[in-house]
Amino acid sequence: MIRLPEPRALTVRSADGAALHAEVYGPDGAPAVVLAHGWTCSIGFWAEQIRALAADHRVIAYDQRGHGRSPVPAPGGYSTTALADDLEAVLAATLGPGERAVVAGHSMGGMTIMAAAGRPGFVQHAAAVLLCSTGPSRLTAEATVVPLGPGGLRTRLTGAVLGSKAPLGPVTGISRKVLKYATMGPASAPDRVDACARIVHACPRPSRHGWSQVLAGLNLEAEVRELRVPAAVLVGTADRLTPPVHSRALAEALPHCAGLTELAGMGHMTPVEAPEAVTAQIRELTLTYLGAHPTGKEAGV
Repeated sequence: MIRLPEPRALTVRSADGAALHAEVYGPDGAPAVVLAHGWTCSIGFWAEQIRALAADHRVIAYDQRGHGRSPVPAPGGYSTTALADDLEAVLAATLGPGERAVVAGHSMGGMTIMAAAGRPGFVQHAAAVLLCSTGPSRLTAEATVVPLGPGGLRTRLTGAVLGSKAPLGPVTGISRKVLKYATMGPASAPDRVDACARIVHACPRPSRHGWSQVLAGLNLEAEVRELRVPAAVLVGTADRLTPPVHSRALAEALPHCAGLTELAGMGHMTPVEAPEAVTAQIRELTLTYLGAHPTGKEAGV
């Protein structure tokens, strides 16, 4: 269990009135980093990044609607519009006028960034972004969770598996193996598999299913072309949910790609599987685009 500094918790209201749980770590006035987690995850998914960055950054993390401590949405509350609204609301509530931040999104969090690309609140506050293990469209068509060749059958079966309404139940040895196969690299350490399993299994079933339907029909290709801030892209080469084909296409389509990193042998859960690499990417972006310099242990003091 990773011990994190004590956060300052707040409730943010989105455009439709939905409540979002957010937490702020680190010193006031420090360079700001905003973290948006992925489908079935929560703030705790970013534990390694929060621990490493909070000494010299103001780290803002929030639970996407229906995840963690953010309530399950009302009917009609699942959409990419809602994701963009929520990110804008978090930025407005936690950053001062004109204050800019590096925004990092994993999986659905990256899709949240894409959905918000042209929003005034996002443009005002985002200095640069990290798109981590994500894609803008064709998610079920490109996923390799189902061990079949590309085609309609694989796409349909993938949609059925990811969109299942079945309860996940308690974390067991079998469920850990299933989650590891679907979402993590083959060499993932048992403690990291267990951490991911506990987070995923805690996601409410209605939210898991509701967001799966949004992701199955996702198309943010146009929004990618509107994402005009510097954007770094990161993916694991063993990612079955959003394979590297997505990240390579993003790197080609982004107006200002700040680099593509492929992590050998890593799966979809890169912030947990390769925390040092993800944190280093965020630090590099804050240094380059916010002028943030490491202090203390990170500077070798």
